[in-house]
Amino acid sequence: MNLPNKLTIARVIAVPFFIIAFIMELYLIAFIIFVLASLTDLLDGQIARKRNLVTNFGKIMDPLADKILVYSALCLFVEFGTVPSWMLIVILAREFAIAGMRTVAASEGIVIAAGMSGKIKTVLQMIAVPILILGHGFFTDFLMPIGNVVLWASIIATVYSGIEYIAKNKKVFTI
Repeated sequence: MNLPNKLTIARVIAVPFFIIAFIMELYLIAFIIFVLASLTDLLDGQIARKRNLVTNFGKIMDPLADKILVYSALCLFVEFGTVPSWMLIVILAREFAIAGMRTVAASEGIVIAAGMSGKIKTVLQMIAVPILILGHGFFTDFLMPIGNVVLWASIIATVYSGIEYIAKNKKVFTI
């Protein structure tokens, strides 16, 4: 297994530690774990492209690892009343739709890689989440509104990227 794929797996392994820290209200530790895990996303992609280590495993698991990390945080935010549940539902609906498309495409030997709008959505989510994590324990009146604005931007990017994926890959619906 190459280094980028190991970093992707490390991101998934970090999730339970993040969840435990957040639930125990160790928000600074949860923040650090989340940020470090998020940085592995940047690092694995750079290494994979630079060293020509892009694999089908990476194309599929890298975005999945991002989702596991980010959506774990969003689930916690819904439970703690930080994020309305409808936002998580919109995000998950888009993800299930795209995952379904990818599954159908994969059954035909087609790999649908992450597009730029999907990456922007992920980056916005990965910016919103740490701001909201810190907002739980520090500077709540200042950080929560900022985190919510970035989260709203990610919702818009989520809907846009979902529409874009469907439009660009509509051939999957005829398989």
